[in-house]
Amino acid sequence: MDKIEKDLLRKIADIEETPMGAYNIRENGKGISRNTTANIDIVTKKDKPGIDIIVKANTKNESVHIPVILTQGGFNDVVYNDFYIGENADVVIVAGCGIHNNSCETAEHDGIHSFHLEKGAKVKYIEKHYGEGEGSGDKILNPQTIVNLQDGSYMEMETVQIEGVTSTIRETKANLGKDASLVISERIMTSGKQTAKTIFEVQLNGENSSVHVASRSVAKNESSQEFISKVDGNTKCFGHVECDAIIMDNAKVLSDPKIVANHIDASLIHEAAIGKIAGEQLIKLMTLGLTEKEAEEQIISGFLK
Repeated sequence: MDKIEKDLLRKIADIEETPMGAYNIRENGKGISRNTTANIDIVTKKDKPGIDIIVKANTKNESVHIPVILTQGGFNDVVYNDFYIGENADVVIVAGCGIHNNSCETAEHDGIHSFHLEKGAKVKYIEKHYGEGEGSGDKILNPQTIVNLQDGSYMEMETVQIEGVTSTIRETKANLGKDASLVISERIMTSGKQTAKTIFEVQLNGENSSVHVASRSVAKNESSQEFISKVDGNTKCFGHVECDAIIMDNAKVLSDPKIVANHIDASLIHEAAIGKIAGEQLIKLMTLGLTEKEAEEQIISGFLK
């Protein structure tokens, strides 16, 4: 791989060299490198582009890396990945997509990821998105994540849009069984005239199931963001959705959280806060010798952690 490809993999998947464990690296619509283990298999789909990742029951302390990179303009990559996580397995899955577009044509990746967690399974899922390139062509990323959690399973999602993505629609749908838990942490940065839309739809179907969604975003310049969430509590359950955004320049942010209690023992909370950087925060950092721009960058960095 050349320097551009290596830099993209480092930014979206923290890959400095060949990763340990199972992995599948995809570039411009084709798999370029793959490895499986005794407990984790990766199989190419026959009916559509994508792979099946199969994790055996009771697999512990293993990881799967499935990054995607695009280095061509005029290319629309669509991929369907299914994750089958066996009972009581506990694994880390690192995905993400990086686009380098120096052309005047659009480069786009649409990834549809479906997770099927059996009873007692645990997954930490990390997904980073990034765009770069000197060309005028758009860099578009539209991830869809479908989560099915069986009884007692747990999934933690950490999703980050680093920078440079022209437009994105990020959609997550989840169905939770008894004692299942879903924790989502989302971080988004937009600038210029970029747009970002996030949609969360969660069905708390199992008794004592729970979800916690925390979205933090920064919108700069003329960019715009939209956050939509809907949590249905259909039994005794707990749901908490919080959306915090910093708005700068002439940017726009819309937040539309919705909770629906369909059971007397459904406990649901939603919170939303949008505002500019507080002047006292800037002043405090500037008295330490930072310029206003440096102070802003430090506050934003801390906010998005």
